[in-house]
Amino acid sequence: FYCCSMYTQIYFDRRKNAKIHAEVQLKNYGKFLEEYTSQLRRIENALDDSIGDVWDFNLDPIALKLVPYEQSSLLELIKTENKVLNKVITVYAALCCEIKKLKYEDILNNFKKKNYMYWFYVFIASESSVVEGDSQIQMGRFVSFLQELSCFVNRCSEVVMNVVHQLAALYTGSRTEPKIIETSGVHFLPMYEHLGELLTVLITLDEIIENHATLKDHWTMYKRLLKSVHHNPAKFSVREDKLKPFEKLMLKLESRLLDGMLFQGCVDQQFDSVNGGVSVSKNGTFAEEFFHNIRTIFSNIELRLGEASEIDQRERYVGLCGLFVLYFQIFRSVDKKFYKSLLDVCKKVPAITLTANVIWYADNFLIQKVPAAAKLLDKKSLHSPKAQRESYLQTRAQSLTKDVQSYYVFVSSWMMRMESILAKEQKSETFVEDLTNRCNVFVQGFLYACGLSNIIKTTMNLYMSMQKPMTKTSVKSLCRLVELLKAIEHMFHRRSMMVADSVSHITQHLQHQALTAIAVAKKRVISDKKYSEQRLDVLSALVLAENTLNGPSTRQRRLIVALALSVGTQMKTFKDEELAPLLLVLKKLDLISELRERVWAQCDCCFLYWHRAVFPIYLDDVYENAVDASRLHFMFSALWSCVPAMMYSRHLESYEVLLQCYDKEIMAVLTQHLLDKLCKEIEKDLRLSVHTHLQLDERNPFKVGMKDLAYFFSLKPVRFFDRFIDIKAYVTHYLDKTFYNLTTVALHDWATYSEMRNLATQRYGLTMTEPHLPSQTLEQGLDVLEIMRNIHVFVSRYLYNLNNQIFVERTSNNKHLNTINIRHIANSIRTHGTGIMSTTVNFTYQFLRKKFYIFSQFMYDEHIKSRLIKDIRYFREVKDQNDQKYPFERAEKFNRGIRKLGLTPDAQSYLDQFRQLISQIGNAMGYVRMIRSGGLHCCSNAIRFVPDLEDIVNFEELVKEEGLSDDTQKAARQLDSVLTDLTRNSAEGTEYFKMLVDVFAPEFRSAKNIHLRNFYIIVPPLTLNFVEHSISCKEKLNKKNKLGAAFTDDGFAMGVAYILKLLDQYQEFDSLHWFQSVREKYTKEKKAVSKQQNVQSNNQDEKLLQTMNLTQKRLEIYLQEFEFLYFSLSSARIFFRADKTAAEENQEKKEKEGLY
Repeated sequence: FYCCSMYTQIYFDRRKNAKIHAEVQLKNYGKFLEEYTSQLRRIENALDDSIGDVWDFNLDPIALKLVPYEQSSLLELIKTENKVLNKVITVYAALCCEIKKLKYEDILNNFKKKNYMYWFYVFIASESSVVEGDSQIQMGRFVSFLQELSCFVNRCSEVVMNVVHQLAALYTGSRTEPKIIETSGVHFLPMYEHLGELLTVLITLDEIIENHATLKDHWTMYKRLLKSVHHNPAKFSVREDKLKPFEKLMLKLESRLLDGMLFQGCVDQQFDSVNGGVSVSKNGTFAEEFFHNIRTIFSNIELRLGEASEIDQRERYVGLCGLFVLYFQIFRSVDKKFYKSLLDVCKKVPAITLTANVIWYADNFLIQKVPAAAKLLDKKSLHSPKAQRESYLQTRAQSLTKDVQSYYVFVSSWMMRMESILAKEQKSETFVEDLTNRCNVFVQGFLYACGLSNIIKTTMNLYMSMQKPMTKTSVKSLCRLVELLKAIEHMFHRRSMMVADSVSHITQHLQHQALTAIAVAKKRVISDKKYSEQRLDVLSALVLAENTLNGPSTRQRRLIVALALSVGTQMKTFKDEELAPLLLVLKKLDLISELRERVWAQCDCCFLYWHRAVFPIYLDDVYENAVDASRLHFMFSALWSCVPAMMYSRHLESYEVLLQCYDKEIMAVLTQHLLDKLCKEIEKDLRLSVHTHLQLDERNPFKVGMKDLAYFFSLKPVRFFDRFIDIKAYVTHYLDKTFYNLTTVALHDWATYSEMRNLATQRYGLTMTEPHLPSQTLEQGLDVLEIMRNIHVFVSRYLYNLNNQIFVERTSNNKHLNTINIRHIANSIRTHGTGIMSTTVNFTYQFLRKKFYIFSQFMYDEHIKSRLIKDIRYFREVKDQNDQKYPFERAEKFNRGIRKLGLTPDAQSYLDQFRQLISQIGNAMGYVRMIRSGGLHCCSNAIRFVPDLEDIVNFEELVKEEGLSDDTQKAARQLDSVLTDLTRNSAEGTEYFKMLVDVFAPEFRSAKNIHLRNFYIIVPPLTLNFVEHSISCKEKLNKKNKLGAAFTDDGFAMGVAYILKLLDQYQEFDSLHWFQSVREKYTKEKKAVSKQQNVQSNNQDEKLLQTMNLTQKRLEIYLQEFEFLYFSLSSARIFFRADKTAAEENQEKKEKEGLY
C-alpha cells in the first residue's frame, strides 16, 4: 500500500505542474513558428520568387506526404512501472502492427499490390491473346506471383492464429491458472477490429479469384502445357528432376489459392493447441468476450451505415462478417437474432465494393459460410436481399439526378467554405476556433468524398454484377458524381500547403484535448486511495496513453493509446459525458493524421477501368454541353487513377504494354467522340459563315439550337499519361491541314480559306498558320507600256491612293477589281528596261498639255471667271470681319450657282466635270510618282550587290591594265555602262516632279494666262463638291448596286496641289483658312444639334430624336471626310515643296549657279 501511495504521489506532483509546463512550451513554440515564418517571408520577398499557395494537380511534380513515421520501437514507447501490462500491450500492439503491415505498409509484399496484380491480369488475356501460346506465356510469368501470394496467405493465417491464441490466453476462465491481468470490464476492441481487417483481406482475395474466369482458363491451359512437357521433357529442354517439384508446387498453389478457399482455410484452422497449450474452443470466457466485441462493433457500424456520416463502416462490416464466421467456426455457436440483424444490413447496403469492380454480397457470404444459421431462417428472409438489390437499383436510378444536384450544391459550398477558411488569417486570440473550423471543414470534405465514392462504386458495380442495362441519364449522372469526387481531391491538392500547415496544428490541438480528458480521469483514479491490482492497471494504462500522446501522431502511438484506453476505461474511470467526446477526438485524430492518404483512397477511381464503356457517352454529353467543358480535367484525372495500379502487373513482359494499350484506347475514344466532332463542327460553322451570301439553311441561334464551342478553346490542356491534350492546338492543326490541302487542290479558292482562317481567329481565338498559298502569283496587272499608250483611259478608269501608292480600278464587270502597285511597275520596268521611265514621263507631259488646255478654257469661261472675281472681291471685303476665313456659305452658294448653269445627261454639273479633270491630272502625277518608286524598286534590286554606289570601280580601265582580250574589255565596258545607268536611274527619280513643274510653271505664271490666277478661290467650292461626291461613293459600297462605288480618290488632292504649285498660289490658298472655316462650321452645327437633343430628350419625341441622331451622324461624316481631304492635300503639297514660293526657289537656284 505504501508503494502504491508513493507511486500515486509522484504522479500527482507531475500532474500538478504539467499544465503550466505545457502552456509555457506551447507559447514558446508558437513564438518560434511566428519568427520562423516571418524570416521565410523576408527571404521569399528578397529573392522575388513567390511560392504559390495554390498547387496545380496537373503540373506539380511533387506532393506533400503528411503521415508521420515512428522512429521509436514499441518497446521504447510502451514503458510504465506495470511490467505485466507493458507485456500485454506490447504483444497486442505488435500483432496489430503486423496486420497493418500485411495490409498496407510492406511495399514488396502487401495486399494492395496483390489486388492490383490480380485485377490487371484481365486486360491482355481478353484482348491481346491472338497468338497461340500467349496465354501460357502470361501465366508462366504470373506463377512467381502466385507463389508469393501463397506465402502471404500463410502468413495471414499464422497471424490470425496468433491473435486468437493471445486473446484466449488473456481471457481464460480457468480457476487453476492465474490471470495475467484482471480482464473484467476490459475489452480490447482494437484487436478485434484489426483481426476483422485481416479477414477482409482474405475475403477480398477469394472474391477476386472467384470472379476471375480468365485467370482460371489460363491456369487450365498452362496445366495442359505442363502435361505436354511432362510427356516429352527433352523437346522443351526441361530436366525431369526439376519438373516434378514444379508440378507439386502447381498442385499446391491450385488447391491453396485458385479454389477460392483462402478465407475458409484460415478460419478452419485447428485453434486449440495440440500439446495442451492455449484452450480456445472450450474457453467460455473468451467466447463471451469474442461475441461481446462482435456486438459492440456491429452497434458502432449499424448506426452510420448508409448515413451521411459514414466513413469506413462498409469495410468494417465485411470484417465483422468475417469475425462472425470465425466465431462460428471456433465455438460452433450461432445467435439467430444477431445473425438476422447482420442480414438486415442488406436492406441499407445491398452490396459492398471490396476493390475495383469486385462486389460482395453479405447474404450470400453468410448463408454459404454459416449454413447452420441459414437453416434457422425462413425462405422469405433468405431470398429478400436479392429483391432488395433490384429495388435498390431502381430507386437509385430515379434518385441519381437529385443526388447530383444535391452533391453539386454541397461540394460547391464546401469548396467555397474551405477557400474562405484557409484564406482567413489566423490570429492568436481566435487560434483555437480557427483550428476547430479547419478540422471540421477537412472532415466534412472527407465525408462528402466517402458518400460520393460509395454511391458511384456500389451503383456501377451492381449494374455490372447483375448485368442490368444502365440508361444514358444514369451514366451522365454517375459521371457527374465522379467529377465531384475528383474535384474534392483536387481541392485538397490545390491547398496542400495550407492543409499541411493546418494538419500539424490540428493534431496537436486534438492531442491536447485528449490529454486534458485523460488527465481528469487520472486525477480521479489517484484521488481514490484504495489499492487494487485492477486500479493499478487502470492508472498505468492512463499514464501510458498520456505519455504516448505526448509525441507525433503516428499510427503506432494512436494504436497504443487505443489499446491503453481499453484497459483505462474500466471501473468507470471516465464519466459517460467524458468518454464519448474523448473517443470522438481520437477518431478525428485518426482521420486528420492520415487525411491525405484517406482522401486519396476514397477518391481513387481505378474501378473505372472496368467501366470504360461509359466514356463515349460521357464525351457526347460534354460535347453537347460545351459550357461545362472544364470538367474534362476531372474525368481524365479519374481515368488516370488506373495507371498506378497497372504498374504492378506481372503477367506481361513489361507493364508499359498495358499502359500503351490503355492510352491508345482512351485517346481513340476521345478523338472519335469529341475532337473529330469538334473539328468538323468548327469547319462547318466557318464554311457556312463565309458563305452566308448563298442564303443556306437557317442559322439564327434563336430559331436553331446552336452550340457555343468557344468554351473548349479556353480550356487548359488536359493531362493524360506523359502528354497534355490541347484541344485548341488539335483543332487549329486540323483546320490548318484541311485548309492547306483544299487550297492546293483549288488554288482559286485561296481567298475563301483565308477568310475562314481570319474568322477562326476572330470567333474562336485560334492562332492559324499562314500557308503561303498560292506560293507564286502571275502578275496580271496592266503593263507600263500599255498604260503609257492609253494614259487618258487609265487616269479616268483608275483611282489613286496616296498613302498605299496604289491604283484601284473604278468599276468592273468581273468579280474582282484590278489594282496597280509598285511591284507591277517594277516588274514592267525590269521587262522593258529603265529607258521606259523617261518615255512614260514624256507621254504624261503630252497628256497634261491637253488637259491643261481644257483647264484654261474652263477658267476663262465668263460664267466661271466673273463668279470667281466676285468671290475674290467679296473675300477681301469681309475677311477682317470673318477672322480671315473664307465663308463656308459662299462655297455652297458657288456650287448651287454652277449647278444652275446646266447639267449633263448623267446629272453632272460643270463643277463636277472640272473636279474630274483635276482628279485625272492628279492621277497622272500619281502615276509619275509610282513610276519613280517602281524604278527605284527595280534598280535597288538590280544594284544591291554593288558595295558602294558613291565609289564604283571602272572595270574597263582595270581590264586594260591587265591586258586582257578585246572581248573581255568589251564586256567590262558593257558592265560599266549598266552600272552607270542603274546608278543614274536610282537617283534621277526624284527629279520627275520638278521637271513637270518647271516645264509648265512659266506658262501658267505668264501675263497672258492671268485668268488662271483665280484658281485658288475656286478650290473651296471644289473641295465641297469633292466631299459630297466621296461620301456618295462610299455609301454605295454598302448597297447591292456597286456602280459608282469607291473608297479612295486621292488624285483630286494631288491635282489641286500640283496646280497650286504651278500657279505659285500656296500662300493665296492658305490665306483663305478654308479648312479652319469648315471645322468651325461643322463644330458649331454639332453643338447646336446636341443642345437641341438635350432639350428634346425631356419631351420624349422619339421620331425627332432619331432625326437629330441622323443629323449628328451626317455632320460627323462630313467633318471626317474634310479632314481626310486636308491630310491628303497636305501630304501631296510636300511632293511639290510647298514650303517655298517661286521667288524663293529662283533665289536658291541663282545661289547654286553662283557657286558653280
